[in-house]
Amino acid sequence: MAAQAQVWRCESPGGGVEYSNNASSSRDARCRAVDLPNLTTIPVPKLPAQSGAAKGGAAATPTPAGFPRVDAGAQRSRDLDRRRILEDELRKEEARLGELRAEFNGGEPERRGDERNYQRYLDRVQRLKDDIARSESSVASLKREMTSLRD
Repeated sequence: MAAQAQVWRCESPGGGVEYSNNASSSRDARCRAVDLPNLTTIPVPKLPAQSGAAKGGAAATPTPAGFPRVDAGAQRSRDLDRRRILEDELRKEEARLGELRAEFNGGEPERRGDERNYQRYLDRVQRLKDDIARSESSVASLKREMTSLRD
């Protein structure tokens, strides 16, 4: 199925450009039609008819009878492993963040011997800022992930 619409490019006397679906969007503007290729749209396929129980709020597709299940003990073990891994990652990332902040020294890191060129120093300061921002984002993501874990 092809979708059709006319698009107009209107230029104001001041040089501003506006695209619109009608040529009279501005009285003083010079408008011309824009030639666009046809767009093809594909309709969404219809879902199969649902049973009365599924319409009442239950899952639309129930779990098949032969679908493998994980017993509660195995799932608890997996959840504990996941929590331990996330805690380890969080500790490592917090330690890295502490090191970066210490090196950043409140925005005044010490110059190194290979930074005789002041631009090299500024580049390193910027990299430190970027690394700190990335590390803070990682810490926040790990904390969010840990709050979503089941106890």
